[in-house]
Amino acid sequence: MDKIPILRMGNFLLVTIQVDLYDRLALNLEADLVQMVSKTNARGVLIDISAVSIVDSFMGRIIGNIASMSKIMDAETVVVGMQPAVAITLIELGLPLKGVHTALNVERGMDLLKSMIGTTEEEPEEEDDDYLTE
Repeated sequence: MDKIPILRMGNFLLVTIQVDLYDRLALNLEADLVQMVSKTNARGVLIDISAVSIVDSFMGRIIGNIASMSKIMDAETVVVGMQPAVAITLIELGLPLKGVHTALNVERGMDLLKSMIGTTEEEPEEEDDDYLTE
């Protein structure tokens, strides 16, 4: 079964989506990410969608769900690398992604997460592996 890798970078989780997400893969990503937020006590989730050229209403809802679930577990979500066509499509579909912060690229997204949670890049207490998905 396909899985999207989830990397831990300090207090944050980084996901780079490099394939078109079909429904099952998107649902697995949602479940895996929420589980990893809980397991690692992550304070932020950064989702890089720069390689994604098409986002449908289902994928938009999944991103919104990830942000909502992460927020409940005390983690902020930032989506980076959104292409203009994807942003236009999301608005045309009526999916403004409330609760999801955005940034132009990974570097700016990390800076935004750091400013939102006031971190000083301290390491999490659990797990030494930076690569968390099996």
